[in-house]
Amino acid sequence: MENSLTITEGQAIQSIGLERIEHLVERFIADQDVKPQSRNAYRRTIRQFFLWIERKGFDLRSLTRSEILQYKNALQAEGKSSLTAASYLTSVKLFYAWLEALKIYPNIARGVRMPKRIQQHKKQPLTSSQSTELLAHFKAQARRDYAIVNLLLRTGLRTIEVIRADVNDLTTKGGRKVLMVQGKGRDEKDAFVILTDKAYQPIADYLTERNAQSGEPLFISESNNNGGGRLTTRTISFLAKEGLKAIGLNDKAYTAHSLRHTTAVSILRAGGTIEDAQGILRHSSPATTQIYTATIKEERRLERASEALIDSLY
Repeated sequence: MENSLTITEGQAIQSIGLERIEHLVERFIADQDVKPQSRNAYRRTIRQFFLWIERKGFDLRSLTRSEILQYKNALQAEGKSSLTAASYLTSVKLFYAWLEALKIYPNIARGVRMPKRIQQHKKQPLTSSQSTELLAHFKAQARRDYAIVNLLLRTGLRTIEVIRADVNDLTTKGGRKVLMVQGKGRDEKDAFVILTDKAYQPIADYLTERNAQSGEPLFISESNNNGGGRLTTRTISFLAKEGLKAIGLNDKAYTAHSLRHTTAVSILRAGGTIEDAQGILRHSSPATTQIYTATIKEERRLERASEALIDSLY
């Protein structure tokens, strides 16, 4: 412990308690230049850390790097994914770096490594035949539902991006129909996806049937409680999941997000490049898109099983 570090407002390190920690957590969050959802995530994950400290009976006044490492191991032992464990640790690391910067407490989390994340997707993409079957299933359903799933499969949009879309986000660029998109972590609709005829026509049919007006959400709820209001991501996720179940893909590896993966993999299957897939998914780094090549390699490995060559010999 670095005794030279002193708490601001005239309090000593030895006075740290749960009530004081709560106050410091709120000060830390107020100092972060992040979106409200990130602030809420910091608050939730930091509180989880101190609840764990309390359950273990550790003294808040003498925490060291050892306790941080134990917490890291506990997260993994609880079965949390590397990504989830990393998000918990990130909050703790930022919090202690902030404490040290204000000379409140030493940064005991400095140098603690994040859990190694395996670069692969847990959500499975659909094959071309499965995509065709899914679209056929929804074509027999409501026009809205078919338009949504068709849009997800052909553009790789996230569910949050679909519900944020408005009718007047449909426009043209360079003679092509496009949908303006407010992407992940963005404040404005400053990106777009191109709508081919196959992507656009089901939307047009749905909007005509609905007699939609400019300024309205692109897709609206038809429920009794929220009829005419904007859809939720939960609704779209449920819609996609029910459709996937209907064609026999009743597995946790298949969700609405699988349709985004399917878009990327389908581009590569059709001979497109990593840059092509990166462009439609709007990844900032090609390294993120590179993960999808693993699916293509696996498919080709299964199609061209080298082991089968041996069977012709003995």
